[in-house]
Amino acid sequence: MAGEKWSEPSVTDNDRLPWLETAGDDYEEGPPLSRIVGMVLIGLVALAAVLGGIYWFKHRTPAAGNGDLIAAQEGDYKVKPDDPGGMKVAGEGDAAVAASGGAAGGNGSIAVTSLPEAPIVGKKAGPDAKGGPGASTATASVSGSGGKLTAPAPGRPVTIANGGGGGALVQLGSFPSEGQANTAWGQASKRFGYLAGLGKSIEKAEVNGRTFYRLKVNAGSAGAAQELCGKLKVAGEACIVTS
Repeated sequence: MAGEKWSEPSVTDNDRLPWLETAGDDYEEGPPLSRIVGMVLIGLVALAAVLGGIYWFKHRTPAAGNGDLIAAQEGDYKVKPDDPGGMKVAGEGDAAVAASGGAAGGNGSIAVTSLPEAPIVGKKAGPDAKGGPGASTATASVSGSGGKLTAPAPGRPVTIANGGGGGALVQLGSFPSEGQANTAWGQASKRFGYLAGLGKSIEKAEVNGRTFYRLKVNAGSAGAAQELCGKLKVAGEACIVTS
């Protein structure tokens, strides 16, 4: 035993004792520079806001008035006027003023029977005898009346049994006799000049054993018949459009 050499036992990582080892120094890192700069900027903005508020409060425009309550006037609040009728305005009572105020009545009627007179249609003059090289010269024949003018005999109005000519017809009325129908036509054609130039017709009709004579005029087209009947209705006359 005395002759053997003593060797130090080998120490492995598993045999290390961590609590016996020297602990390293831990150094805490400070805040980053960007955070410091941000906090400084926020502080500057807050300081500027406080200074701006103080400046505005000292230099603001004072409100007008002192805030006192307005005292009511002495006496009655409403006073009865000396003239209960009120002030007279120039033009009061006129139709225009009354209409603007919503009043009804007045002379505002329209005479529906007063239709304008029918215009006079002139005849076109014939071609001039001197207008062209091939124009013929017209000669008038003089009758042997000794220089006196003779008027032609008046002709009787033609009664069309079926309203010939086609087109739309306007019935002006129904009468118990043909004579009454002709009388009504004479009165209507004198009152309304635009009827005189239209073709008149008197149709005989049997209704429930009674004979009637229908007075009609030929207006030409359906549109013209509607227009003609409308004018007659405005004038207070009764009419119907037939075919």
